[in-house]
Amino acid sequence: MAPHDHAHGSPFAPSDSPGRTPDAQLPDTRGKIAVAFAFTATILLAQAIGAALTGSLALLTDTVHMVIDASGLLMALVAATLARRPPSSKRTWGYRRAEVLAALAQAAVLAGVGVYVVVEAVGRLRKPPDMPSKTLIVFGVVGLLGNAASMLALASARRSNLNMRAAFLEVANDALGSLSVIVAAVVIATTGWQRADAVAGLFIAALILPRAVKLIGEAGAILMETTPRGLDLDEVRRHMLSLDHVLGVHDLHASTVATGLPVISAHVVVGDDCFQDGHAVAILEDLRTCVAEHFDVAIRHSTFQLETRSASQRESGIHACGYADAASRSAARTPDGS
Repeated sequence: MAPHDHAHGSPFAPSDSPGRTPDAQLPDTRGKIAVAFAFTATILLAQAIGAALTGSLALLTDTVHMVIDASGLLMALVAATLARRPPSSKRTWGYRRAEVLAALAQAAVLAGVGVYVVVEAVGRLRKPPDMPSKTLIVFGVVGLLGNAASMLALASARRSNLNMRAAFLEVANDALGSLSVIVAAVVIATTGWQRADAVAGLFIAALILPRAVKLIGEAGAILMETTPRGLDLDEVRRHMLSLDHVLGVHDLHASTVATGLPVISAHVVVGDDCFQDGHAVAILEDLRTCVAEHFDVAIRHSTFQLETRSASQRESGIHACGYADAASRSAARTPDGS
């Protein structure tokens, strides 16, 4: 794993100015989102007209989904713009979490739409209205083409952050929704089975709900400052305890500020002599290297507080995440002594 920068405390320094260049590693996805929003808004108008003309639940559901897509893409565009604003003394991480909030809002609204569609579809299965199949096919094709264009605009950046992932998933789901409208229209035209429209609406709801729940869970985990996925904090503690001069580790925390930005902090107990013979600087460097190179998650920002055992014992309250000391070092050492 390549070396990483390990800033301590705030990610901005007093020298930072309001015009500071945003994080160079933060991809600029605004152009792609803007293109996708333009396509989605255009198709939204067409499908709204189609839903009004036909009275189709599937097309209405897809139209509502498109409304959510359009508003979601607009929120994603705003979030991508805010995320590039520089940090300040008031907002030390800038607006990096704007993308998480935008993804959470989109997912919550999608979940609400999915529940509504299920309720409405059940009623229409009992008493299906007549659907103009040819008109449905026309608007379904228009929607599918527009969503395909939006997907192409977002595809190359869909893995860059949670915000882009949410936007891409919404457009992809809506494309499948448009396809289901077309299939339902064909079934109605060839067989006369009017319930196909309600079944297509249920299919769209089935696409919406699981992805909405998953996004809510992922965004919620970040906001709750859960340990980043793929990082074993017990293993991190063992590696830290295996370092020379480290007597104990407590208040060990790891979380994710935003997509691609995990952080870690800990109180590390060392011997009193380490502050006298210059070992403290070497210990800090060893700790930074440890969390940067030994684990699958790339930790770019780490903060460690070195303290003596007496200072650690004077701290009030119970240490968060427990306390581990030198008694565990023999168990912490790996066979190669690392």
